[in-house]
Amino acid sequence: MDFELNDEQRLFRQTLREFVDAEIVPVAPEWERTGRYPAEIVERFKEMGLFGITVPEEYGGLALDRVSFALVFEEIARGWMGVAGVLGSHSLSAWMIAKYGTEEQRKAYLPDLATGARRTGIALTEPGAGTDLQGIATRAVRDGDHYVINGTKTWITNARHADPMPVLVKTSVTDPAHRGMSLILVEAGTPGYSVSRDLPKLGYKGTETCEVVLEDVRVPVSALLGGVEGRGMQQALSALELGRINIAARAVGVSQCAYDAALEYSRQRRAFGRHISGFQAIQLKLADMATEIQAARLLTYWAAVRSEAGAVNAEAAMAKYFASETALRTTMEAMRIHGGYGYSQEFVVERLYRDAPLMAIGEGTNDVQRMVIAKSLVSGAARVGW
Repeated sequence: MDFELNDEQRLFRQTLREFVDAEIVPVAPEWERTGRYPAEIVERFKEMGLFGITVPEEYGGLALDRVSFALVFEEIARGWMGVAGVLGSHSLSAWMIAKYGTEEQRKAYLPDLATGARRTGIALTEPGAGTDLQGIATRAVRDGDHYVINGTKTWITNARHADPMPVLVKTSVTDPAHRGMSLILVEAGTPGYSVSRDLPKLGYKGTETCEVVLEDVRVPVSALLGGVEGRGMQQALSALELGRINIAARAVGVSQCAYDAALEYSRQRRAFGRHISGFQAIQLKLADMATEIQAARLLTYWAAVRSEAGAVNAEAAMAKYFASETALRTTMEAMRIHGGYGYSQEFVVERLYRDAPLMAIGEGTNDVQRMVIAKSLVSGAARVGW
C-alpha cells in the first residue's frame, strides 16, 4: 500500500501550487469581496488544459487519473474555493457526456469542452427538489422529432456560460419515478432557455450560481444524453459520486489554507509576553487540525483510487462527509486562533469560514452521505477494513 504521490503527480501538484500562489491567492480577497467574475483565471484554466481533466485524450482532453483530479480541486480551493466551482460542474458534465453520450454527442461537444471553448454545468436541483431528485417537476414531452421542456432549475453553477447544459427532466411518469427520468443537453441560445436571476450566497463567490427557467424549450431528440430515455437518474448519480471526490478535495484545500493561516498567525501574534504558538491551548488546536486534515486528505485520495476500480459509492461518501466536516471544524478553529482578527475581512479565515459550509451541503448533504454509507454497510456492498 503506497501513500505517496508518484513523480508525475508531484510535478503536477507543484505546477498547480505555483499557479495558485502566483495568480489566484493575490487577487482572491478583493475579487471575492467585490463579486468580480474571475475571467482572467478562467483564461488561465483554458491555457493549462484544466477544462479537459475528465475528457478522454482522443477528444483532446487530459484524461487525468482520479488522484490528479482531486489534486486540481484541492490546490485551487486552497487559493479560492469559489473559482474551483468553475471547473467542478464542468468536469462532471464533461465526464458524463464522455461516459454516457452517443458518439455523435461526444464528437460534437467534447473537443470544445476540453479546451474551454465551450463550458458546461449540470442542472439537477429545483426549488422544490434538491436531495429528493425523484421529486423534480421539470418535464420534457415528446413532440415528433423534438422534446418540449418546461420547468425551473436552481443553484446552477456555470449557468450563464454553459453550452450545452445537461438538464434532468421527467420524460415519462413511472413508478418508481427514477425510471422515467432523462438528461437532455440544452444548447445556449435555445429559445425559452433563460437565466432568471443570480442567487445571493453566504460564500462560494467567484462563480455564478443561478436560477434557470425553461419555458417551451424545443430541442431535437438527438439531444437526449445517450439516446435512450429513462437513464437520467443513473447518469446523474454516477456523476455525483465523482463530484463527491471533487467536494472532498475542495474541503481539504480549504482546511489546509485555514491551518496554514492559523499556524502562521500563531507564530507572529504575541500575548502575555510570548508568541501564542507557545501556549498549550493553541498547540492542541493546531495538532487536532493537522491530524484531521491529513486524515481527510488520505481518505480523499483513497476514494479517488477506489473510484478508478469502479468501487466508489460508499468510499466517495465517506471522503466527502469526513473532509467537509473537517473543513467546518478547522475554519472555526482557525478563526478562534485569530481571535478578533479572524472576524475581519483583512484576514483569509473569514472567507474560509463562509466557504466551508457549502461542502457539507453540495453533492448531497452530509446526512445523505451517512445514509449512503450505512446502506452500503448493511447491504454488504461495503465494509470497514477493505
